[in-house]
Amino acid sequence: MLRDKLNEALKEAMRARDTATLGTVRLILAKLKEVDIAARTETSREGVADDRILSMLQTMIKQRNESVALYEKGGRPELAAKEKAEIVVIERFLPQQMDEAAVGAAVAEAVAATGATSVKDMGGVMAALKAKYAGQMDFAKASAAVKKALS
Repeated sequence: MLRDKLNEALKEAMRARDTATLGTVRLILAKLKEVDIAARTETSREGVADDRILSMLQTMIKQRNESVALYEKGGRPELAAKEKAEIVVIERFLPQQMDEAAVGAAVAEAVAATGATSVKDMGGVMAALKAKYAGQMDFAKASAAVKKALS
C-alpha cells in the first residue's frame, strides 16, 4: 500500500511540476528499488513489506538530519534548507509519530509481554517494539526508555 502511495505521489508531483517533491520521491523510489534488490532470494522476487519501507524512510530522515547539522556547522544554509525540504516530503509517507507518553506506554507493554527483567533482555523488547510500531516511534528515544524501564 505504501508503495502505491509513493508511485501516486510521483505522478502528482509530475502533474503539478513540483520539482522539489518530484526529486525527493524519485530518491525514495530509487532507495526502495535498492532495498528490494538486496532482499531478493532465489525463491522470492517480491518487494519488501511496508514495515521495512517505513524503516527505510526513517533511516533516510535520520541521514538528512545529520546532513543538516553538518551543513549548518559548515556555513552552508542553502544545502541545509534543501535537506530540510526533503525531510518534509519524506515525513508525508510516515504514520503519525507517537508522543512520549505513548512511547512510555508501549515500552511498558512490551516489557510486560516479553517478560524482560534486566538490561540483558533489551534486545527482545526492542525487537517487539520494532515489529509492532515500525514507523510510528523514534527507536533511539524508545531505546533510552527501555533501558530506563529495565534498570
